[in-house]
Amino acid sequence: MPDLRPASPNPIQQDAKPHGVLLVGHGTRDEVGTQQFFQLSKKLQKHLPSMQVQPCLLEFQQPTIPEAWNRLVSQGVTEIRVAPLLLFAAGHAKQDIPDLVRKCQAETPHVTFSHTRPISRQAALVDLVCSHLRTARDELAQPEDEIMLMMVGRGSHDPCAQADMRVLSEVVSQRLGIANPSTSFYAMAKPRFAETLEQQARHHRQILIHPHLLFDGRLFQAIQKIVTQTQTKFPDVEIRLSSYLGPDELVARAIAARITENVSRV
Repeated sequence: MPDLRPASPNPIQQDAKPHGVLLVGHGTRDEVGTQQFFQLSKKLQKHLPSMQVQPCLLEFQQPTIPEAWNRLVSQGVTEIRVAPLLLFAAGHAKQDIPDLVRKCQAETPHVTFSHTRPISRQAALVDLVCSHLRTARDELAQPEDEIMLMMVGRGSHDPCAQADMRVLSEVVSQRLGIANPSTSFYAMAKPRFAETLEQQARHHRQILIHPHLLFDGRLFQAIQKIVTQTQTKFPDVEIRLSSYLGPDELVARAIAARITENVSRV
C-alpha cells in the first residue's frame, strides 16, 4: 500500500497560499484507518484550491499538530483554519485541540487562526449515512415494514455529544422512513451497544445498524464482532451492518462546508 502521508515541508514557494487548513484527525493504531485519513485529506484539498490543507493527528500517528502547524507556516501561510475531523464536539474539540493550537500560535504570533465546527449533522454527511443504510437495507432478503434501525456511536462522556448522536438518529430515521430508531454507544455512554443489540434481537426480525465512525480500525472491528456474535445467538434475525463513513467524497464535501462557514476568530 502506498504511503499517503504528506512529504516533508519545502521552502516557501512563490505561489504559496496565505490561507491554510489544519485538518486534525483523532488518530488510530490501525494502518488502514490511518491511510484512509490521508486519502480524505487529498480529497479535501481538491475542494479548497485556494487553501493549503495540512493533515495531522492528535494521537498514535504523525504528523502531530505542532509539526503540521510548522509545515503550514514554512509554506507562507499566515491564517489557519483549524478543522477537527471529529463527528461531534466533545473533549478533543473543546479542549485538547484548542490547547495545542494556542501553544503553536504563541511561538508564531504573526499567524492567526480560527476554529471550525465538527461535522455533526452537516447535510452531505447525513446523505452519506442514509446511502450506506439504504445499501444495507437492500441486502435484506425481504424487507419488512417494521425494521429496527440502530445507530451506534463511539461514545463520549460529553452530554452534548451524546445528544447530538441521538438527534442524528432521528434525522436519519425520518429520511429513511423508519420509525423509532435506537441509539447506543460502544463505550463511555449508555445504553451500550452490545446489550442493546441483544435486546432488539429478541423483539425484531430485521435490524439495520449504522456504525457512526469515520474510518476502519479497532472500534469498527469490535462492533463487527458483536454483530457476528449476536447473529449466531439469534439465527432467525436478519442483522445488517452498514459501512463506516470512510474517505468518501461526501465526507470531504461536509468538511469543506464547515471550513468555509463564517467562523469566529479565536
